[in-house]
Amino acid sequence: MFRKEIFCERLRALRSSQNLTLEQLAEELGLVKQTINNWEKGVRAPSLEASIALAEYFNVSLDYLVGLSDKPKRS
Repeated sequence: MFRKEIFCERLRALRSSQNLTLEQLAEELGLVKQTINNWEKGVRAPSLEASIALAEYFNVSLDYLVGLSDKPKRS
């Protein structure tokens, strides 16, 4: 099950760990800053396609990103 709170925390932590601003991450993914901000605050949830794009961008498993696993690396 998608765990919104965990997703929000992990997205923010991954972005911060790479010293990316909301604007920079949005630009990398072809989105607007407000979209990333809404995801990090839990106002909205990303689509499956956007979630996959985030997991690929940060090189983590989708399971990790959405809270189904505590192992960040893809196998």
